[in-house]
Amino acid sequence: MALPTVNTRYLFFTGKGGVGKTSLSCATGIALAEAGKRVLIVSTDPASNLDEVLAVNLTSTPVAIPDVPGLFALNIDPEASAQAYRERMVAPYRGILPAAAIQSMEEQFSGACTVEIAAFDEFSALIGTPEKTREFDHVIFDTAPTGHTLRLLSLPSAWNGFIESSTGGASCLGPLAGLEQQRHLYAATVAQLADPKQTTVILVSRAETASLREAERTCSELKDLNICNQVLVINGLFQAKTPGDIIADAMTQRAQQALAAIPDKLAALPRFVTAFMPKGLVGITALQALSKPEAADEDISIPQTPIPALPSLHKLIDDLEAGGVGVIMTMGKGGVGKTTVAAAIATSLALRGHKVLLSTTDPAAHVAAAIETPVPGLSVSRIDPQVEIERYRQDILAKAGANLDASAKAMLEEDLRSPCTEEIAVFRAFANAVAAGKECFVVLDTAPTGHTILLLDAAEAYHREVQRVQGDIPEAVRQLLPRLRDPAFTRVIVTTLAEATPVHEAERLQQDLLRAGIMPYAWVINQSLLASGTHDPQLAQRGQYEIPFIRKVAGQLSTRCALIPWLAEAPIGGKGLAQMTEVL
Repeated sequence: MALPTVNTRYLFFTGKGGVGKTSLSCATGIALAEAGKRVLIVSTDPASNLDEVLAVNLTSTPVAIPDVPGLFALNIDPEASAQAYRERMVAPYRGILPAAAIQSMEEQFSGACTVEIAAFDEFSALIGTPEKTREFDHVIFDTAPTGHTLRLLSLPSAWNGFIESSTGGASCLGPLAGLEQQRHLYAATVAQLADPKQTTVILVSRAETASLREAERTCSELKDLNICNQVLVINGLFQAKTPGDIIADAMTQRAQQALAAIPDKLAALPRFVTAFMPKGLVGITALQALSKPEAADEDISIPQTPIPALPSLHKLIDDLEAGGVGVIMTMGKGGVGKTTVAAAIATSLALRGHKVLLSTTDPAAHVAAAIETPVPGLSVSRIDPQVEIERYRQDILAKAGANLDASAKAMLEEDLRSPCTEEIAVFRAFANAVAAGKECFVVLDTAPTGHTILLLDAAEAYHREVQRVQGDIPEAVRQLLPRLRDPAFTRVIVTTLAEATPVHEAERLQQDLLRAGIMPYAWVINQSLLASGTHDPQLAQRGQYEIPFIRKVAGQLSTRCALIPWLAEAPIGGKGLAQMTEVL
């Protein structure tokens, strides 16, 4: 069991949310630095927790990591990047153009797409301009969950193609000069990504079927982008040392079954395996232990601390049912089980005789697999970006393009080819799903935190964009923000694990929601080993590690909580989901 071998200057860690990309990228960086290399770790995740794992306050410039000579890290802050990008585009015109024109330009750069463009600019500067990182032997990118990462990696080609074909009128991107100036930088970035002597992509997965399926999809899509130098890491592999504990045996068996059925494309890749770490992976000492798996066996003591008393998910569903129809949104860091919690809530409400719509805005979209078999009264849907983009294009062309001449229509079609169109199209579909809450229970399995917040923050920019192109705003969109802010209509379920990073990330999510005028309804602590009843030494030690985080959630962060144990029966299908709603 070992960390991945490094043979290139650039390393990308990617994979499904919650698989351990950040801890692995940090542990790899520490190991390289201890071997005498100078290493820079960069987070491109809008919901970065690099500060948390390294236990240091980071900025957008390299910060030296204490106690690890040669190791540096930085966060690409999307919001700060967007503000700087917006000012860079608008500043030259201040004092020259009228105030109304300046305000219009600022509005052009206020949407979620600008955030992504700006963050990508900084990413490109690091990988496409080698002199910016000349002092480092290795640059490690701790990337966002898979859907965002693939967009990030495909953007160089997307922007190059868009700039190449553009002849004007792409007003949703703002002044095209901001992109045109970067043409050579983007071309250099593409070349670096596709060069196997320069770049390695580390596909990170757990020994779980869904996680491996996601890694396979990522593998294929990266190869389609000519990014072929890939390795696979199976992270946190648990192996029961003494059989007989129902939870430990179930965890071991699930991992063995998943690895036995590993997809062929992944099986062909170089593979590395890291061990399950009972003490967690926050802080330099814990990260150093990841390259020394024997440390996982040291000092395993199991103090007998009682489980904090919390109600089950069943009680929370009782409360949701009593509140009547509306929207229920599961939100939280990637990998905490939002999908299974959403599926369990939706299934339970349907079995109680209610009409329920379960939908997802998550690019990974595992919600249908969690349901497995039809449930009377339950409808399952997915907001598919490609479907929504085409629907949106056709709608706009029919309404706005009907009376345009050939030249004007060509400009409109060009506008709709921009990468910004996806955000607008998906946002409209999200608004329609929320509107359905007037007639039934709508359970939304949302994307990981960063994406979700960007989606919600896009509201005002979307309103302005629709008015510009269409001249009117659909009723569902007009009512979206008031509905999201109405606690009687929208109930947000903040989902977390009883671990440091997921709890602190969820706490930041709650603060963001409150600033947006959205009051969370409840918290759910998922997959608790403490509540599982396990007596396995490693798992019991991890269970004790959960206690302060459970107390923080129940005592400080929320007045309404539910606790779901780690289940021997996988939470898939009717039987598995029903376990989640049983009374503890």
